[in-house]
Amino acid sequence: MNKLNPKVDFYFNKANKWQKELEKLRMIVLDCGLTEELKWGVPCYTYPTPSLGLKLQKSNIVLIHVFKEYCALLFFKGTLLNDTHGILIQQTENVQAGRQIRFTDVREIGKMEPILKAYIYEAMEVEKAGLKVNFKKAGEFKIPEEFQKKLKGTPALKTAFNALTPGRQRAYLLYFSAPKQAKTRESRVEKCIQQILKGKGLNDQ
Repeated sequence: MNKLNPKVDFYFNKANKWQKELEKLRMIVLDCGLTEELKWGVPCYTYPTPSLGLKLQKSNIVLIHVFKEYCALLFFKGTLLNDTHGILIQQTENVQAGRQIRFTDVREIGKMEPILKAYIYEAMEVEKAGLKVNFKKAGEFKIPEEFQKKLKGTPALKTAFNALTPGRQRAYLLYFSAPKQAKTRESRVEKCIQQILKGKGLNDQ
């Protein structure tokens, strides 16, 4: 089994509701030979795959995250997996590549261990083969009304947003569209205005 990363320990130690489930998932994922890292504040598991020039790069395979009602494995390119057991879940309608497998009981995870490993190995093969997800272009996404109003009222914001890369535009639109309540969508737009004006993406520092 691959080595535990001490930088990630805090995530498992702080867990209250799902601690046993998270620890079991951690062992299963590491047993598949992936490298444990900390990304976006959660445990992320990577696999070295060749990139241009035959140099190895770390490809994200799966991460572990928690929600109030469940904990989950999130496969970054889950949409490319065969899902022979019909267990992959699209978190929201705007999520294109990622797919979750959700859990609420450690015994459930134990019973599913062979299946989970098979999915992880398949995800690794997807990366080895260099398969890509065909993402929708930013222009194909509906712009939330709250953001549309800001773009119309602030020409500089519209110019800055249009100058962003398609990937950064897409990330913002997905982020703004996710909440069901208009008040929350409006709050997200407000918080990101300065970031957009600076020409930065949602997660850029």
